[in-house]
Amino acid sequence: MQAILRTVTALLSIEHGTAKLFGVSPDVWVADVQLVSRLGLAGILEAFGGLLILVGLCTRPVAFVLSGFMAVAYFMAHAPRSFFPLLDMGDAAILYCFVFLYLVVARPGAWSIDSLKSPEPVSTGTPRHL
Repeated sequence: MQAILRTVTALLSIEHGTAKLFGVSPDVWVADVQLVSRLGLAGILEAFGGLLILVGLCTRPVAFVLSGFMAVAYFMAHAPRSFFPLLDMGDAAILYCFVFLYLVVARPGAWSIDSLKSPEPVSTGTPRHL
């Protein structure tokens, strides 16, 4: 399930990023984004960071950067509109922030290039005592 969460989150991030980069968003304010702008940087981070998360390459550092990016995006673009995430349309940014933060702590899971490099230990169901 962790790999599925990572995959779906990455695909949605790529979708948001490519919409900004190629101007295919239904939002008018995203129609003509310059690469050298905040929205251009957001599109690059979402698209290419999402691609790295999708394949599970450098998952933890990329997820850390994307988590911070989503927190900044929420406070810069959404929070000034309203205190309530439903009204300022920032609920997705909050959710992305915490899913990416989860991936930093939980590792990429199965079906990732990172797990091929260093497989996760198999749990025996017995808790380890320090």
